[in-house]
Amino acid sequence: MQRVTIDQLEQIDEYRWRIPKGVVPNMNVEGLVYANEKILEVIKDDLSLAQTANVATLPGIVDKSIAMPDIHQGYGFAIGGIAAFDLEKGIVSPGGVGFDINCGMRMIKTNKKAEEIKDKLEGIAYRLFRNIPSGLGSKGRTKISIDEIDKVLKNGAEWAINNGYGEERDLELIESKGKLEEADPSKVSEQAKKRGMSQLGSLGSGNHFLEIQEIVETFEGNKSPFDFEKGDVVFMIHTGSRGLGHQVATDYIRIMKHALEKYNIYVPDLELCSAPISSPEAQDYLSAMAAAANFAWTNRQMILHWARESVEEYIPDMKLEMIYDVAHNIAKIEQYPDEKGNSRKLLVHRKGATRAFGPGNSEIPEEYQKIGQPVIIPGSMGTYSYLLLGTKKAEKESFGSCCHGAGRSMSRGEAKRKYSVKQAFEDLEKKGIIIKVASKRGVVEEVPEAYKDVDEVIDTVVGAGLARKVIKTKPLVVIKG
Repeated sequence: MQRVTIDQLEQIDEYRWRIPKGVVPNMNVEGLVYANEKILEVIKDDLSLAQTANVATLPGIVDKSIAMPDIHQGYGFAIGGIAAFDLEKGIVSPGGVGFDINCGMRMIKTNKKAEEIKDKLEGIAYRLFRNIPSGLGSKGRTKISIDEIDKVLKNGAEWAINNGYGEERDLELIESKGKLEEADPSKVSEQAKKRGMSQLGSLGSGNHFLEIQEIVETFEGNKSPFDFEKGDVVFMIHTGSRGLGHQVATDYIRIMKHALEKYNIYVPDLELCSAPISSPEAQDYLSAMAAAANFAWTNRQMILHWARESVEEYIPDMKLEMIYDVAHNIAKIEQYPDEKGNSRKLLVHRKGATRAFGPGNSEIPEEYQKIGQPVIIPGSMGTYSYLLLGTKKAEKESFGSCCHGAGRSMSRGEAKRKYSVKQAFEDLEKKGIIIKVASKRGVVEEVPEAYKDVDEVIDTVVGAGLARKVIKTKPLVVIKG
């Protein structure tokens, strides 16, 4: 792959850099990178800038290929990448969504202060770890049939609510209400379904987690209905579609590689394999992807339900209420104005990026209409996380998108070589963080040093006007796979 270097970029302002057309052959649009100079120094060593430029060569791409400040090298598309495609001329690429379809974030508020429950955190952590399966290949507590998995894939979080996993109000506070209507379980392979049957209601491994956090700072975006205070306790859940989503991606990447020749599509990297949006291959993928997204929303809903049970059996008057749930890895048809202000429908790929719609957008819940969509940004393990709000500027400039986390700065393998299990746990202990983990070795992959500085990432998207800060939190308890 042809590398793109920092000296090939054109600086637009403090937070934006342009990848000019022609930096790699056959670019249809330019690239737009959100980064300050510190972040550029981190991302210069991988291929994420080249991947952003390569995406700009894809047929039917509109306006620009976008990279968020948490960008790092991924499969085909960089993680932290966004691209929108014309419905008639454009393509869909599984690499533009990724293997963990609808990996996403859920934030929950509580009615407790950290000071009130500090002596009970160890007990809560134990119950959460006991009641919520986590780890590589972890299996959920609920055993369902192949027929029932089809209902999950079709109905999403609605299935969970109908089966006693949560409250009706929860659905109103999930992106797309936890259900993509275009989902078709028949487009999901039997192998994918079998992987999902045993994993529904589990965290998984890697960077997935459940955290109890304390609010350490509030900002100007902290308005009704939030009205948070320093010291308030919140929960954060990060997981996705588990083995089912991974298998859907694997199945359709294989199909899309054959589609390249069939539809005479040239890509500079085979990992960008794709098919025209109107083609049977693309439509089948979008239906299967939607089904996997529904699985992920169901998964997070069940984890929330068991978190509620775990907390209430130990602190009966502690309540957990939804703030919001948002997807990171997904492709959706959305409407945006063109240069003349006319509305147009586009297929927006977000891979490691968070939807960040501004006030008044009909896609966000009624209670957030005046302030904008909640944007949940986790930091790396043991570091700060944020709640932001989307803006109208993001809708105009980044297809209503924002960053999704700190973003890796070194590979998992490199982290394992540089850091020890003992060191990782000692660092968390020094910070007073309680950790429950299925695999101690896996913790080394997620040390803060393996990620960018989340404060730099947040300052970049806020400085660029893509989001506003609401709260900053620190972890008290970390549950990992």
